[in-house]
Amino acid sequence: MAKLLETTTDALLIVNSSGEIVFVNSVASRLFGYTSDELIGEAIEVLIPHSLCKRHERDRQRYRGAPHSRPLVSGLSLQGQRKNGEIFDAEVSLTPVDNDGEALVASIVRDTSQGDESEAYFRHLLKAAPDAMIIVDENGLIAIANDQSERMFGYPHDDLIGKSIETLLPTSVRERHVNHRNRFLRDPRLRPMGSGMELYARRADGFEFPVEISLSPIESASGKFVSSVIRDVTERREMERDLIAARQEAERAHKANTAFLAAASHDLRQPVQALSLLTGALQRTVKDELALEMIDSQMHSLDAMTNLLNSLLDISRLDSGAIKPEIEEFPLQRLIDRLAAEFTRQARQKGLTFIATPSTAIVRSDPNLLGEIVQNFVSNAVRYTNVGEVQLDCRVDGTDLLVDVIDSGIGIAPEHYDDIFREFHQLRVDAPSNEGFGLGLAIVRRLADLLGHAVSVTSEQGVGSRFSVRVPLASNASSGESGNHRDADDGQAPPSRALVMLIEDDRRVSAAWSMLLRAEGYRVVEVDSAGAAEKVAAELDETPALIISDYHLLHETTGVQAVGAVRKIFATELPAIIVSGDTSKVVDDARSISNSVLLSKPVNTDALLDLARQVVHSGRVSAD
Repeated sequence: MAKLLETTTDALLIVNSSGEIVFVNSVASRLFGYTSDELIGEAIEVLIPHSLCKRHERDRQRYRGAPHSRPLVSGLSLQGQRKNGEIFDAEVSLTPVDNDGEALVASIVRDTSQGDESEAYFRHLLKAAPDAMIIVDENGLIAIANDQSERMFGYPHDDLIGKSIETLLPTSVRERHVNHRNRFLRDPRLRPMGSGMELYARRADGFEFPVEISLSPIESASGKFVSSVIRDVTERREMERDLIAARQEAERAHKANTAFLAAASHDLRQPVQALSLLTGALQRTVKDELALEMIDSQMHSLDAMTNLLNSLLDISRLDSGAIKPEIEEFPLQRLIDRLAAEFTRQARQKGLTFIATPSTAIVRSDPNLLGEIVQNFVSNAVRYTNVGEVQLDCRVDGTDLLVDVIDSGIGIAPEHYDDIFREFHQLRVDAPSNEGFGLGLAIVRRLADLLGHAVSVTSEQGVGSRFSVRVPLASNASSGESGNHRDADDGQAPPSRALVMLIEDDRRVSAAWSMLLRAEGYRVVEVDSAGAAEKVAAELDETPALIISDYHLLHETTGVQAVGAVRKIFATELPAIIVSGDTSKVVDDARSISNSVLLSKPVNTDALLDLARQVVHSGRVSAD
């Protein structure tokens, strides 16, 4: 190792933590005039002028507390003292060294009293710099330029020296730059690179390119100078432009996707809604058994198409970020009642028992999105259960409420727990009820992540499954204890020629609505806008028992406006059902009006007629 250290051309000393010299090379011996034997074991301060020794000891102690590399160009300038007492200016670098647990410091000492050597060393630094470095005098003439400057500007070195710095600037800014330069020399200050200024430079061939420049004032015995570091940022600017273009393209794609979702939500649902209404009307008027069997098959296909359309649109909206949760505190029983009304009859048709255990819990979530999670759980449970029961239950766990859907279905092997939450993944079963598309649980996963609710599954093949979602309890939440379930089938009789005002601007959909309602025994008056609804209402001799309105109507009117206009004519808060295929926040005002409910297209005809029967019977739309 000593032979290797001897090969350096600089004076090298190694000092231990006590400040004692443990190694000195021959260059250092010649620089200080000592033999190596005379220096080994001596304090490093023997090489420092006596007047500086105490300060050096303090500096050394401070450095030992936080050792770090310090290169020669860091500005650490000291004075050294030779054996003969001669004092000289020196530049020192420090490097901490760990020698088998012993902390050492390696020092390179360079005599800077010889101007020629210092200048040569300085030029070596300029040459090695990765950026163009140019130093100009008080008159704006180039005094020093490194090799990178030659390559960047396309001038030979000799052509650069003595040339005005304005030569390297676009002609349009040269005169203005002289004023800037003079102002800088009057008040010189460090200007770091990347100061936000749009700067350009000019090559010898006249090509202009973007640059970043840092400025540093220098004062010497020869006068004032300005050191500039120049960086060509052409590639970076191109990358920035590419990034901006890519972001703009992404924004355009997002807007296009949002527009597609809005159109799909309305335009794709409209024909499905019309088919569903027409099929529901046929189901209530046709008596032939074969025809009824065909209608049942058609309704089954429509339901499948509706579920797929809704799932695909939900996946797209979730992935595009179009859905934003609206967190509130609400009683969980609202959700339980709605799901009980929706699935009790479905389960009964399969010969299953659906048990919805009541709860007094108040939870904090988005009621619509949480409802979609639990609805998917229940729908899957009914689909994959052929014998037994499906139960909707809840239990308190600390500050959370676990909403469970338990079935006695086919069960799931543990190795498939993660797979079932992926798009289009379906369990391979031979059951006739395997009618899904593998999207329901993928939607559940996205909704749960959006809400910050954890979902889980436990299952045993051939025994059944438990799907759970963990929901925060509100601060005033109760225990969620159960009681007796009330059956959603209220047994109310069909209406007796009640009058319904139907407000729909699509003639085909309006005709389908009308046929369905008339087949159920209602009388129907049809209009297509808020203005028409107001005019017709003013001429009616009878108060409608129910208003059913699309949200988007002719002449840029809405169902909310139409309902308000009709209610004003009759001076009473008539019950209203507003339907829409638009899933954006545009329709949010329809959720806030009293004695009304907003339903999403395509509406299930059986559920719609059940709701209409209840509303006509009571005159009120349940908030649940």
